Amino acid sequence: MDRKKKAVYFKKVEEEPFARHMGIKLVDVDEGYAVCEMRYTDEMDNLYRNAHGGAIFSLIDEAFEISSNSHDRIAVALNMNVTYMKPPKKGSLLKAESKEIMRTRRTASYNIAVKDEEGLVATCQALVYIKDQEIPFLKDT
Repeated sequence: MDRKKKAVYFKKVEEEPFARHMGIKLVDVDEGYAVCEMRYTDEMDNLYRNAHGGAIFSLIDEAFEISSNSHDRIAVALNMNVTYMKPPKKGSLLKAESKEIMRTRRTASYNIAVKDEEGLVATCQALVYIKDQEIPFLKDT
């Protein structure tokens, strides 16, 4: 992926309201690949003062969104299966790495791993449907 296109993805994640709300930042992007990170804060706690599964899922979904939409066509989620391995420690930096493992003309499959400083927090296997629509914000790149 060329620098100009990468810069567009970084800008789009910075501007995305939900990513900003969750403190999610794009760290790396390439075709079929993305890494996003987020600091686990008190606002992300569940009833038991552990990280809410929805907060971790949000980080997974952002990395998945970027990696699956990195091929110039709009891709939309069909299925996501998440396995939570362990709760992260408060204040830890969570990183989600999304890797494309298979792509056809209409679908693509991804493995996403979330890690903190101590190891694996969650894994996800995800599937997208690839539309015939170009990604609008990439038309000028």
